[in-house]
This record gives sequence, structure tokens and C-alpha cells, in this order.
Amino acid sequence: MRLAPSLAVLAAAALIHPARGGDRKQSEWNLPSPLPRGSMVILGFLGAWERWDDDRRSVRRLALRLREPGLPHLYVETAGNHDRKRVRQILLKSLDRDGDGRLSREEAESAAFVFYGQSFGGAAAVYLARDLERHGVPVRLTVQVDSVGRRDHLIPANVARALNLYQRDPGPIRGEPRIRAADPSRTQILGNLPFTYLFRKVDMSQYPAIARRIGLSHWKMDNDPAVWAIVETAIRAEITRWQAERAGAGR
Repeated sequence: MRLAPSLAVLAAAALIHPARGGDRKQSEWNLPSPLPRGSMVILGFLGAWERWDDDRRSVRRLALRLREPGLPHLYVETAGNHDRKRVRQILLKSLDRDGDGRLSREEAESAAFVFYGQSFGGAAAVYLARDLERHGVPVRLTVQVDSVGRRDHLIPANVARALNLYQRDPGPIRGEPRIRAADPSRTQILGNLPFTYLFRKVDMSQYPAIARRIGLSHWKMDNDPAVWAIVETAIRAEITRWQAERAGAGR
């Protein structure tokens, strides 16, 4: 972990995201249990101490857009990055069809997963994929936006594709600049895409006044429409692949 930047994230987040007890209750999840076979679950992790349902943040706004088509068996959820263990329990339970507390290979491979996140949420997306690797669960795609965390650069072998977007502007908070595959034969790195916000204006109206005055590039990236257009395109491409595979399996 890049210790100084991570401490800076915590300190800065405390200014603009005071703790509000934003853990998501299990009753608030829309995932059926068990998941229908062939389902896709897209899960976004918010950064800092942001609430899982904060629709002022890009992670949540993207999730709501992805829900709009109302595709059958497509489930789109968001969570706080600090809530990863509970998320893991919910996902594993939703895959465990016979309720024996273990996943067979058929159960582990019965659904498609896409994880994305910003800041600590980007790291949480990788950590959750790593958690599921221990249970033999494949992940189709991870996307990290200015990811901050320990060993968030190493993409586990159960991930098919991974994308990283980051900024390295001068300042206390800079994202992971290069992700790599633990097993390049199994994981395709779609890109490590750099952004800069030096002398660039980004609409920060959804952030508190103190954040607008400080103007960290880390926060600007969270509000950059160009960044989230790329993230959305990558996820929608994965949805299209999943739909094509479902259609082929139904023939």
C-alpha cells in the first residue's frame, strides 16, 4: 500500500465524508437467493466513507444508469468499500443452491460477476475478486478508478478482464498507476489509462465547499464524465458479451 497517500485519503475523506453509519443492511439488497442460473451481478464500491446509496457519487449514478434497461437476470448493486466482507457473504450464499455451506464447481460458475469502484472502492473490487477466487468463482471484469489500497495492482487469476484508470498529479492522493495480471494467460489487462487535472476544471458541485476549494485531482477524477464514460462503456461491453452467451446457450 502507498501508505502516505492512503493516510491522506483518510484524512481528506474525514473532512468531506463524515462517518454516517452507511453500512448496507442485508434486507436492502435486491439480489435473489439463490441467484437464477446464468444471472449477471454488477457491483460498484464507493470510496471513503460514502454511503452505498449516495446518488451524488459517480459509482452510484453509474449503477442506476445500468439498471435502466431492466434486463432480466441482470442485478446492479452498490456498497461501501468497508462492507466487503458482508458483500462476500451475500454473494456466496446466493450461489450456494443446496445450502451445504460449500460451493460446487457448477454453483461457483453459475453466475457472471463484474466489480468496479473508485479510490478505496477500486481496491475493494480487486479484493472481492480475490476473495471469490478462493471459492473457485470466476469474475468477468474489474474496473478501478484512481484505486488506493494494499496490493490493489495485482489482479487475481479468476478475473478475465481488468481495466485501470488513474491520475498521478502532484498532491497527496494518487491512484495505482499499473495493474498487472497474476496469471497473464488467464487475465487480459484492458489498459492502464492515465488522466491529468492540472489546469482542468471539473464540475465539483456535488462535493462540499471545502472539497471544491481544495480541488484535489483525486476528487476531480471522481467527477470527470470522460472517466465514467469509459467505465460505462467497458461494463456495457461485458453485458453485451454475457447476453450473447446466454442467447447462444439457449439455442
